[in-house]
Amino acid sequence: MRQTTSYAVDIRTKSVTRACRETLRVYQNAVSWLLGPVSAEWSDMLKTAFYLKKQQKYIEKKVHSTKKRKAVYDFDAVFPNMPSYLRRAAINDAIGAYSSYVSNHRNWLDNGKKGSEPGLGVSRLTCPTFYRDNMYVQDMSSDTASLKLFNGKTWDWYDVKLKHTDMQYLRVHWLSGEKVSAPTLEKHYGIWRLRFACTVSVELSDLPLEKQRVLAVDLGINCDAVCSLITYDGTVLARKFINFPGDKGRVWHELNKLKQFQKRHGSHDIGTFWRYVRNLNRQHAYKVARAIADYAIENDCDVIVFEHLDTSGHKIKGSKRQKLAMWRKNTIQADCENIAHRHGIRISRVCAWNTSRLAYDGSGPVERSVDGNYSVCRFQNGRIYNCDLSASYSIGARYFIRAIQKTMNESSWSRIKAEVPDAAKRTTCTLSTLWKITAVLGISNQSF
Repeated sequence: MRQTTSYAVDIRTKSVTRACRETLRVYQNAVSWLLGPVSAEWSDMLKTAFYLKKQQKYIEKKVHSTKKRKAVYDFDAVFPNMPSYLRRAAINDAIGAYSSYVSNHRNWLDNGKKGSEPGLGVSRLTCPTFYRDNMYVQDMSSDTASLKLFNGKTWDWYDVKLKHTDMQYLRVHWLSGEKVSAPTLEKHYGIWRLRFACTVSVELSDLPLEKQRVLAVDLGINCDAVCSLITYDGTVLARKFINFPGDKGRVWHELNKLKQFQKRHGSHDIGTFWRYVRNLNRQHAYKVARAIADYAIENDCDVIVFEHLDTSGHKIKGSKRQKLAMWRKNTIQADCENIAHRHGIRISRVCAWNTSRLAYDGSGPVERSVDGNYSVCRFQNGRIYNCDLSASYSIGARYFIRAIQKTMNESSWSRIKAEVPDAAKRTTCTLSTLWKITAVLGISNQSF
């Protein structure tokens, strides 16, 4: 598979700030202006051009004059001397924006005009791409680059200095043979950046199910992650608790400072506070993801299994609502997926229902908050166990049960369900269910 990641390099040359601002302004204005010709020529363009490259050539003939051709829409008079590569990039952005509007409007009509009618936004917050040799020249051995920017009157070349540590990271991708795209100019909190997209081909693990080693991960709020290394027959090889209490404490310390500031001064001028808190929380999520991925790499895992945690559309209530809102569960999974794929490790997700509620040994629902400790639970057979650890066992077991079911025909799986009733509904499956299934299949396990 091909994996693409992006990396931003800060521009350290302050003298090009005005030129960067003017370049972004004129490019966004060009995209907005081009929406007019694209909408006017849309029906005729679709009749003659089906692919984006042909559509771009069609619109360019309509807006750009040459010695042999007079343009219908005089783009060159409004945006004189714009580089050809930047003009074509603006045409592509305008075509994409109008195509999205047409699709959204068609869906709105097909759904009986439910909701607000989609509109075509005239103001386009898009960023220009600097194509190599024509708009951007980079010496890989140095931290400087040349950009063709608009200074308000003309397009000219400017030498800019790039952040050294960012360039060191980017050179690793260049030297490793990865395909690094042309950069895109963007502005992030007042800092101008060049964002590169790095594409690499990776081969994911394709071992048969019987030989796979799975790292089952239960993400939590109190304990960041609980990991269990499980094999096909239900054997638990290793366990690990991943927690960064210092990072979480720092986030909550800053949140308390923010609350005190709001009480004294109101809610205005707190954007910087919130940005700092979000950055701390984002860094904490990355550290958790890195720790999970490193543990999987260390143990030669083939798959990392998470719960499918989707709380979108649900209103968070109660005293813990801020903790739940700050919990970056999906960010952790996304970061871990990027790191794992680079090392050939697959990512899988299972249903989260009842993973913490049911004991892994099949004894039934658990009693939470034993002696005031919410992370510890009591099984119905009296056993005291860590609830998150029990949940991680069930997460790994559900991955294998699903994979086993996919390899069987309906009659064979019906026989399994007859002998193991818990397997009929995957939301009730635990590690003990996997043990029973492997026993029916004649596979012995060495768990505990």
